[in-house]
Amino acid sequence: MLAKSPVDWKQIVRPLEPFLKAVSQRMGEQISAFEADLAAYASYALTAQGKQLRPALVGLSASATGKIQDSHVTVAVIIELVHLATLVHDDVIDEATLRRGRPTMAANWGNEISVLLGDCLFAHALKLAAGFPTTEVCRAVASATNTVCAGEILQTQRRGNLRCTRAEYLKVIAMKTGELFALACDLGAYLSGAPLREREALRNYGMALGTAYQIYDDCLDLFGSEGVAGKSLGTDLAKGKVTLPVLVLLERDDRAIHAKLEPLVAEYDVRNFPLIVALLRRQGALHESLRVVQEHLDAAKDWARALRPSEAVVGLVSLCEALSAQTESLGGAA
Repeated sequence: MLAKSPVDWKQIVRPLEPFLKAVSQRMGEQISAFEADLAAYASYALTAQGKQLRPALVGLSASATGKIQDSHVTVAVIIELVHLATLVHDDVIDEATLRRGRPTMAANWGNEISVLLGDCLFAHALKLAAGFPTTEVCRAVASATNTVCAGEILQTQRRGNLRCTRAEYLKVIAMKTGELFALACDLGAYLSGAPLREREALRNYGMALGTAYQIYDDCLDLFGSEGVAGKSLGTDLAKGKVTLPVLVLLERDDRAIHAKLEPLVAEYDVRNFPLIVALLRRQGALHESLRVVQEHLDAAKDWARALRPSEAVVGLVSLCEALSAQTESLGGAA
């Protein structure tokens, strides 16, 4: 989702190119770990990587606290496997047919194969994590995976719930998105031998960045373009997901706004999408949502700057600035 901005993604990760290349190569090597009859499914899922944001966080956190080692490559692969498993399951839940411009697993092979393959990806991630000489990595990955899945369940429970609060929304996105960002940063530092203070700073950085990223993505689904989003707009509304821009208006004590918005959201019709977006824009919902994004990005930068100055810390801050630039662009488009 990080498109062109004054802070270029390629520029940020250039120092990590050898590391990210090694991660991609090792991801490809995982295909052979699956049964031969599953190879085509595994290959399709494992070649669906995007910008490798989570592996980049592993690498930047490792570099900020020490040196990148081979163990960091393995951890980055583990976290990507968990992430890809959640995407496979998400696409089943959301009945999505496209992801990143190509058919989803479910569109190609159906829900049953997709759910089971997602389970295989989770299991393989834990198998790799169990291969570390200490139990710290496996415990952390298992705990994070549990948190992510619990977050997805909470989100599913709240579909169509127009009484969902901002606090509940933020809790859910911290669990389902922020947790893996935090895990990537924490384990990157742990494997570099970082002290607890630095691990906690990086974990907090990852949580703040991940939360900001998800809010931005939710705003993009309403106010962005299909080219930038990489999918049809309004998918959250179609699935009854009440995201922050909608919550901003629903939490106001304004009967007139409630009378207009609630029927449009509760009985969503794609033909009313422009009406909903126009109402949200007019009432400042996008502005408030993007303010919350920036609030989390500012917090993330503060956590990064608490570390010893280094090129990697500059990279961590630059990631926030890249997303901030995208946020400003979205606000301008609205």
